[in-house]
Amino acid sequence: LDKQYISPSYTRGYPLVAKTGRGALVEDVDGNTFLDCAAGIAVVATGHCHPEVVAAIQKQAAELIHMSGTDFYYPNMVELAQKLAALAPGKEPKRVYFGNSGTEAIEAAIKLARYHTRREKLIAFYGCFHGRTLGSLSLTASKAVQRKGFGTLLPGVIHIPYAYPYRCPYGKEASACCTECATVLEREIFKRLVDPSEVAAIFVEPVQGEGGYIPAPKEFLLELQRICRKHGILLVSDEVQCGMGRTGKWWGGDHVGLEPDILCVAKGIASGMPLSAIVARASVMDWTPGAHASTFGGNPVCVAAALKTIELIEREYLENARRMGEFILQRMADWPARHKMIGEVRGKGLMIGVELVRDRMTKEKAHDERDRIVDMAFYKGLLVLGAGENTIRLAPPLVINEEQASFAVSTLEACISEVEKGL
Repeated sequence: LDKQYISPSYTRGYPLVAKTGRGALVEDVDGNTFLDCAAGIAVVATGHCHPEVVAAIQKQAAELIHMSGTDFYYPNMVELAQKLAALAPGKEPKRVYFGNSGTEAIEAAIKLARYHTRREKLIAFYGCFHGRTLGSLSLTASKAVQRKGFGTLLPGVIHIPYAYPYRCPYGKEASACCTECATVLEREIFKRLVDPSEVAAIFVEPVQGEGGYIPAPKEFLLELQRICRKHGILLVSDEVQCGMGRTGKWWGGDHVGLEPDILCVAKGIASGMPLSAIVARASVMDWTPGAHASTFGGNPVCVAAALKTIELIEREYLENARRMGEFILQRMADWPARHKMIGEVRGKGLMIGVELVRDRMTKEKAHDERDRIVDMAFYKGLLVLGAGENTIRLAPPLVINEEQASFAVSTLEACISEVEKGL
C-alpha cells in the first residue's frame, strides 16, 4: 500500500515500520525495539513522546488549535518569540518570524535578506543542504538528484567550497584550509564573479549536516563573519539541524562565538511538531505588513510543544547532549587507529559523523560499505542514517543515557568490523 499511495520521491534505507516511540527507543509493528540514533532526522530533541511535551500539546489542543498568527494575536506565540530572541547570539534586540519547516525558514531568510539589503545575489557552499523548495533548493548543493528535473532555479546563487579539513578542497593542511575557504571570497569571487555590493547574504551551516556532519572550523566561520560585516552582507546561520542544543550548546555557532544577522531554526525546536523560525536582528527584520506570512506558522499547539521543549533542554538535556557527546567521542577516539575503514570521527555534542574510506591513504570513499553498515545496524537494533557520500551520522535524541550510548557505539563498531573483513 505504501508503494501504491505514497510519493516515490521518498528515500527509505531500511524497512522500519514504526508504531510507538518513548525516549530514545522506537518499537515497530512487529514488536521489535530499536535504539534511535537518527531522532527523526535530528527532530525529536527531547525524545519520542516526552510526557511533558505530550501534556503541553494535549492541554493546548483542548484550548485553541489554530488561529493564524499572521492575522490575529495569541499569547504563547509572543512568549516563544521572546524566548528565542533571548537565546539567539548577539546583543542587538531580535525579532522572530515563524514557519512550519526548515525549508520555510530558509525561504524566509532569503526573502528577508533581499528585502533588507535591496541586493539580489546569494552565496552558499558545496555540500550544503538548505531545503527542497525552489528558493532553498537553489542554495542546496548536496546531491544532484535533489536538483535534477526541476528546471531553472533561483538566479544569482554562487557556490564555493566549504571548509572540510579532512578533504580540503584546496589541498591545504587542515589549519590552512580553514581560512582558505573563506578568504577565496575576497581573493577570487569578489574580483571575478560578483561585486560584494551586490551580495545580499551568505548562508552557512555551522555544522554541515547532509554534507557529512562536518563541523566548520572556528577560523572559517569567523572569517566569513568578518567579510560579511566589512561588505554589508548578511550572515545567515542555518541551525536547522545543528541548533536547539544538539551540539551541546544552544547553537552550533556558539562554539566559536558566531553572531549571525539571521538565525534559521527548525527540526528540534518542537520535539516533532512542525515549526520553524528565523531570528533576526531587529534592524534587519524591517519588512512591512504583508511582505511575508504563513497561515500555519507559529501554530498554538506547535508553539506549546516548543516552549516545553526549550524548558526541558534548559533544565537537563543541553548538559546531557554535551556529556553524552563527549562520552561517545571518547569511546570512538581510537577507531581510526584500530579500523582501516575509519577515515575520521568528528562532531560536537550529539551530532557525530563517522567517515568511512576504502583506503586510508587515498581516502577513497566507502559509499557502498557505508550503506551496508547502516542496513546491518538496523538488523542489530540500531537506527542510524548516512550523511554525505560515505559518512554515518549519529544524532540521537538529547535524552540518550550512557547505557544506550554504549550500545550504539559497540553495535556500530561490530558492524564496521564485519564489513571491514571484506576489504
